[in-house]
Amino acid sequence: PVGAMTDGDAVVLFNFRGDRAVEISQAYEDPDFCHFDRGNHPDLFFAGMLQYDGDLLVPTNHLVAPPSIDRTLGEYLCATGLKSFAVSETQKFGHVTFFWNGNRSGYIDEALETYIEIPSDNVEFNTAPQMKAREITEATIELLRSGEYAMGRINFANGDMVGHTGDLKATIDAMHVLDDCLEQLVRVIDEIGGIMIVTADHGNADIMYTEGTDGEITPKTSHTLSPVPFAIHDGSGTADYRLVDDLPDAGIANVAATTLNLMGLDAPADYEPSLVKSAEAPST
Repeated sequence: PVGAMTDGDAVVLFNFRGDRAVEISQAYEDPDFCHFDRGNHPDLFFAGMLQYDGDLLVPTNHLVAPPSIDRTLGEYLCATGLKSFAVSETQKFGHVTFFWNGNRSGYIDEALETYIEIPSDNVEFNTAPQMKAREITEATIELLRSGEYAMGRINFANGDMVGHTGDLKATIDAMHVLDDCLEQLVRVIDEIGGIMIVTADHGNADIMYTEGTDGEITPKTSHTLSPVPFAIHDGSGTADYRLVDDLPDAGIANVAATTLNLMGLDAPADYEPSLVKSAEAPST
């Protein structure tokens, strides 16, 4: 570095994701920032690649107009009058709320939505590979058994956050915890006659090391490019649908319509196609 930032310097944050970018943007430009002592705070021009939070207008300056994300699954459920819940720990809470809602903070309809954030421990993840998976599971089971909600979404952080440490044993331990948690959830889904989807948006724990041409083994701490599974467990006993076989490029964008169809609802025509169709529907 050539030196400390001084008055008149410009800072550009080259980041597209909003969760961590919001926090650092606020630290740079919020005059009332109080979460930690910033020390000397020079008068800077700060800009983000995007405006990461359209509700809070963070940051004030940005290089690219933020994408307009509307008519999300959350909005659809609220417009239909259906109650839903979101549960995760701090590390992934924004994924089931902020990102889920189209990069918007807060509730869509507080009367119809319940959000539960379980504080993550401030430790190295490989020292506590269970993270908050058990607490997330307990909270989810309580909400499911309440009978109040048509749909819920949760995010287990273990595979990603522990996988990033490159610690193979800790990652295996994390997966054992998740196996147990998923088993508990399956039993409750069967108990209430619900349907459960298990999927992800990228891999991490699936490949924990790389091997060089010289045979040297190196821990892999980054995401993988492996296709992710999409598993459906039907505890309702009314499996009148089948997986479609003509969507070779299906991805996470197809999950919204699939979820609605599994709930017995029609997806909007401009949603990406569902991964399931009625068992009586003709093959294509």
